[in-house]
Amino acid sequence: MKLYNPFQRKSIAQRDEKHIWHPLTQHKTNGPLLAIKKAKGAILTDENGKEYIDGIASWYTSMYGHCHPVVINKVKQQMKTLDQIVFSGFTHEPAVILAEKLLKILPQNQDKLFFNDNGSTATEVGIKMALQFHHNQGEKRKVMLALKEGFHGDTFGAMSVSGLSVYNGAFEDHFIEVIRLPKPLGHNNHEVIQQLQQLIKNHSIAGFIYEPLVQGAAAMKTYSKDGLQKIIELCKKNKIICIADEVMTGFGKTGKNFASDYLTIQPDIICLSKALSAGMVPMGITSCTAEIYDAFYADEIEKGLFHGHTYTGNPLACAAAIAGIELLTSNEIQKNIQAIVMAHQQFANEMRNHPKVSEVRQIGVILAIDLSVQMQRYGDLRDRLFNYFMKNGVFLRPLGNIIYILPPYVIKMEELEKIYAVIKSCMEEVVP
Repeated sequence: MKLYNPFQRKSIAQRDEKHIWHPLTQHKTNGPLLAIKKAKGAILTDENGKEYIDGIASWYTSMYGHCHPVVINKVKQQMKTLDQIVFSGFTHEPAVILAEKLLKILPQNQDKLFFNDNGSTATEVGIKMALQFHHNQGEKRKVMLALKEGFHGDTFGAMSVSGLSVYNGAFEDHFIEVIRLPKPLGHNNHEVIQQLQQLIKNHSIAGFIYEPLVQGAAAMKTYSKDGLQKIIELCKKNKIICIADEVMTGFGKTGKNFASDYLTIQPDIICLSKALSAGMVPMGITSCTAEIYDAFYADEIEKGLFHGHTYTGNPLACAAAIAGIELLTSNEIQKNIQAIVMAHQQFANEMRNHPKVSEVRQIGVILAIDLSVQMQRYGDLRDRLFNYFMKNGVFLRPLGNIIYILPPYVIKMEELEKIYAVIKSCMEEVVP
């Protein structure tokens, strides 16, 4: 006799709807969710067997592809010896090996790593480091400086320095004090520096946080390298701690290991997550210079950085991150990155002449296309674009009128060409 199974005729999405609250989702208007059953390389497969090319590496995390055997084997071996241990009062070899490997590829001024568990907490720790750095030295600096349209995460400090009110409007009365500076775009670099000089005179600024060269959530908006360098230089002259949020840009996406590598003057603090642990498990790290660390190294216990998470320094996450660095620095992945860059450049040149395109931006494996039509960030036309891509087997998440691609490094050229082809066809079939 067969037992009754209440889930027998319900899809995963239907079962999900009964109990789960999803991120960045207005469930009343969103409609049914798609259940992904498996993933491999750059391909996602839903519960009905339909395949989709992951054109954004699942929010820029799975840069070496889904379920990469090198990452799986490294984590699998670690599972056999140590899965989880408190990181306060204990240490372990995977964390030490990761620190050694990561510091070899980070900008040379970085000296210490503080482990956390996601991008928001990585920036949260960076902000706390900057504020407490001055506090520990008896200085009252309570103001943070950030660029307009920046995004740094969803925890309170990270929200405070973010400039996207669509996410943060309900919480703004509770934020730390933040002043915002326009992005330097080349033509306005002098005016930005003049404004910064005035802000420094009028405010006690503790730290400056920025996404180096590319603002991810602002729809991959790029800005002037020389302008950013001048801002950092002026901040350092005034003892303002510079925090590079490399959560999105880090680990090869801009064509260099880190976007900060394009600059000759380096940040005091760097925030890392997403591709850090190769898309396998959550992890964040906040790195800093010896000078930052030394401001917390004291006989007074209250001068320590009292911030911690249960899964800080998780050995399995460390193992995944070690595997990720080994892949990133391999000849194969570096060649793949350059192949994607060249393909993007060719497609970008083609799209710049399209009558429905107002701007094309490209750096490394990041390519953004601004459509010449205006639309809401999560409006009807944006949704029709998303649905068109998914119908044609391509997973992209347009941000308003901006279509961007940020593919895994292991994507096959025919898969990348299909993404380009679907974007071109959507111009004729969806974009007015």
